[in-house]
Amino acid sequence: MEQEGIHSLLDAQVISIAPAPPQGARRATGVGAGAARPPDPEVVATAKRRQFPSSEKRRIVAAADACKKPGELGALLRREGIYSSMLSTWRKQIARANEAALAPRRRGPKPDPARPERLRIERLEREKARLERELKKAHLIIDVQKKVAALLGIELAQPPKDSEE
Repeated sequence: MEQEGIHSLLDAQVISIAPAPPQGARRATGVGAGAARPPDPEVVATAKRRQFPSSEKRRIVAAADACKKPGELGALLRREGIYSSMLSTWRKQIARANEAALAPRRRGPKPDPARPERLRIERLEREKARLERELKKAHLIIDVQKKVAALLGIELAQPPKDSEE
């Protein structure tokens, strides 16, 4: 009688029985082929932290603020799958965003953060060009002095040789 009940359930496909794994030839180690299955090619998903867009955060905070009866807030938190600490953090973020939106803004173009560095480089390049011009003049004057001394027959002391030249 029980056999008929099981067969009728199988026929109605209420109960499904998994087929036994195929029996293969034995390996050299003595372990059957049924025992060593190939690894599952399916990649297991790693847990990721949930991220809520700002519109979703604002919706949940508004719904939490509308909760007046005891237990409503807890039910909302369970339904949304969030913690009360997340709700308080979101309230702080919304308050900061509202303050930033109402803060006065300076008109006109935004200041360039690289401008001071660029001005410093330009100033140093101008100073370098000025010093190069002065050095060129100094070399010209020294050459003239050497020629005048040679014409007048004056012996000039030789400056010590620099290791750079």
